[in-house]
Amino acid sequence: MERRRNIRGRACNRQFGNTMSKKILSFGLPKGSLQEATIQKMAKAGWNISVSSRSYVPYVDDEELKIRVIRAQEISRYVEHGYLDCGVTGYDWIVENSSNVHEVGEFLFSKATRQPARWVLCVPENSPVRSVKDLRGKRIATEVVNLTRKYLRQRGVKADVEFSWGATEVKAHGLVDAIVELTETGSSLRANKLRIVDTLLASTPRLIANHQAWKNPWKRRKIETLALLLKGALEAEAKVGLKMNIAEKNLARLLASLPALRNPTISGLSQKGWVAVETIIDEHVVRELIPKFKAAGAEGIIEYPLNKVVY
Repeated sequence: MERRRNIRGRACNRQFGNTMSKKILSFGLPKGSLQEATIQKMAKAGWNISVSSRSYVPYVDDEELKIRVIRAQEISRYVEHGYLDCGVTGYDWIVENSSNVHEVGEFLFSKATRQPARWVLCVPENSPVRSVKDLRGKRIATEVVNLTRKYLRQRGVKADVEFSWGATEVKAHGLVDAIVELTETGSSLRANKLRIVDTLLASTPRLIANHQAWKNPWKRRKIETLALLLKGALEAEAKVGLKMNIAEKNLARLLASLPALRNPTISGLSQKGWVAVETIIDEHVVRELIPKFKAAGAEGIIEYPLNKVVY
């Protein structure tokens, strides 16, 4: 009888797998404004994630990765306390939550500006407030209450800071004296006729890890792989590959105007006296360089996108 139970147990393990021994890394995907950008970057890095509107447990094509969709505001707390091994969140929420986590890497997800988002102190354009000192005894609305209170303490200003559930720009006109709001380009603030008084914090997305997870050799390698490939995907977004053919007699002229990550790759062609040149350059300068390459004698110029650039 005992032997039959052992046989059935071994058969069950073979059929369903020993899930208890499987190595899993739990990853926090930020819900909200960072969610789609993170999914896109993860896809370029090699992990395809599918999020269902009915579930907070997305599918990912990696059995070693378990993803949870959590508000960016909360991820650093869950990582700090070990409910998640790692995750992506803004630096602002790490500061707001005073989270003790290991910062693995900084990632600028915005292809449009390549600039960090900023938490700024704002007032209406016609407000008499010119500096934070003018807000003594006044009311400020914001989502980052702790960050704002710390900022005021450091400047010796006592003011009433209240939590804002949203539509903070609107509250600056008549409901409160000032707001602390997140901006990247400033366009929303200008549209709402708001003036920036000061910047409290610049914030970029960060990959963070729980300290215990970081000490685990397998989890650390997995997290470092995520960071490496995410960084490679982001680097690739700003660059393109170029291929072209040119006569050897014109090669020196071409190379004089050709930027590259290292030295360009040069290989011989079957046509005697001709070579192929391949390089990687910043995308924003391509429009200026291609006419120069053509003038130098280059032919068959091909521009192609990149998935990853790993230094």
